[in-house]
Amino acid sequence: MTLAPYVRILGRGQGRARSFTRAEAQEAMTLMMQGDADPEAVGAILMLLRMKGETAEEIAGFADAARDALPPWPGPAPSLDWPSYAAGRTRGLPWFLLAAKLVAEAGYPVLLHGWNAHQARAASVRAALPALGIAVATGPGDAAARLQSDGIAYLPLETLCPRLFELLGLRDVLGLRSCINTVLRMLNPASAPAAVQGVFHPPYRELQADAARILGLQNLTVLKGGGGEFEHHPAKNIQTFGVRAGRAWSGSTGTQVAGHRRLSEGGADPGDLRALWEGTRHDAFAEAIILSTADLALETCGAAPDARTLWSARRARVA
Repeated sequence: MTLAPYVRILGRGQGRARSFTRAEAQEAMTLMMQGDADPEAVGAILMLLRMKGETAEEIAGFADAARDALPPWPGPAPSLDWPSYAAGRTRGLPWFLLAAKLVAEAGYPVLLHGWNAHQARAASVRAALPALGIAVATGPGDAAARLQSDGIAYLPLETLCPRLFELLGLRDVLGLRSCINTVLRMLNPASAPAAVQGVFHPPYRELQADAARILGLQNLTVLKGGGGEFEHHPAKNIQTFGVRAGRAWSGSTGTQVAGHRRLSEGGADPGDLRALWEGTRHDAFAEAIILSTADLALETCGAAPDARTLWSARRARVA
């Protein structure tokens, strides 16, 4: 089947074009996931959606098809899905990884997954993982095993689903971000009951929250985070959106510290992350980033937000 009917739905012209229904979006994405899909039609759909602006129904339908293309998850679901697909040109070290590690140590297994293009060197998620003892999984089976043994794992997108990786890579061909970035945040490959998501552009907070509700996710927190990651700036009171018990929800973070510091000012060496975790480096602002982010994630999991106590009791050595 050709993608042409779906291009026509979006591109008929003023007064005749319309958005996809969820079912149409799922059908279109199913075709796009096939390796023989016409690249011109794939690009047309992605750019027409960008020009129009995606709806929650369209994102949910795309996510339905993307999930259908994934291999079955081979183990218990983690407690928390934590996607990482931000660019992060202006951010510094990925402090949120320490927040995820703290949540995992509290007994809530965390699946990190993603791909991060166009990042500043200091912001590299992949470069920071070894320093923190977070394994890069070789596939879903390895990720599931790591979650059971370590409580946390990182699953690269190119390993999880090469075709989605190809579609995401069209950003370099088209020169523009597409809705694939949003779809990947909704992927939740292990069907975790809770998720956290970061955005760079504020309108996507409500879009992703609405799509999650349509998809049946029970608990979600979305915020405008550092560089687009789920990472809280502790000197800012940031509005949050999401889902609680399957219903639309919103809140705010409050502020944890006074003053202001750019996230890019907190160091450039991944070893600084490890040193902070091990207690050989001290940075009150970085700790506030970690603890406020971890508290948001814990609350999303239905746990008491008590990151400071967990931080004091953490296993200070990285395996």
